[in-house]
Amino acid sequence: MSRLDPAAGPLLVASHNEGKVREFRELLAPFGLAVVSAAEKGLDEPEETGTSFEENARLKSLAAAKASGLVALSDDSGLCVEALGGDPGIYSARWAGASKDFAQAMRNVEEKLQAAGATTPDRRSASFVSVLSLAWPDGTTREFRGEILGTIVWPPRGTLGFGYDPFFQPEGMDKTFGELSSDEKHGWKPGDATALSHRARAFKLFAEAMLGEPGTG
Repeated sequence: MSRLDPAAGPLLVASHNEGKVREFRELLAPFGLAVVSAAEKGLDEPEETGTSFEENARLKSLAAAKASGLVALSDDSGLCVEALGGDPGIYSARWAGASKDFAQAMRNVEEKLQAAGATTPDRRSASFVSVLSLAWPDGTTREFRGEILGTIVWPPRGTLGFGYDPFFQPEGMDKTFGELSSDEKHGWKPGDATALSHRARAFKLFAEAMLGEPGTG
């Protein structure tokens, strides 16, 4: 399958989440791709009826590509807490409610951890998962998965990032995602061998497969 061509038009980021769209703009900037979001296009958010990150990511990218006529990139991501049997998982956004109150969502997770007796770091293991789906208007798709292990901390720390970032401390670090700058959180730039965040790890696989060298078009 051919690489994405910046001259062929903008890439549609199939999300209404401003934090997520901002991260994609930052990651895509070196490649010269124009980016437009689903919100900017006035597209509806499809109901996420899948039973996996892959299914939900694919559902969102296909809906956006077919509605817009553009190549669309979506992300389905979530926090999987070991002591909670993998919850909230694919329902991570729903735990924040219709108002997207992630402060309440974090409290909900913490209450369940306390109820489960998961009060020490060794009982509070978690992973962040991100699956990117790239879809074309003809229905073709490709998926890319990234994960990172870490620990749930309480109380939350930091005002950077978004969602569950302030109470997820990645393995091997002493800061939460909420305390890291965008560059620190991504932990990756084109040409680097590693990536830190779950989304950056998925994006690295996407970039290697679908994008040329930065700035080459």
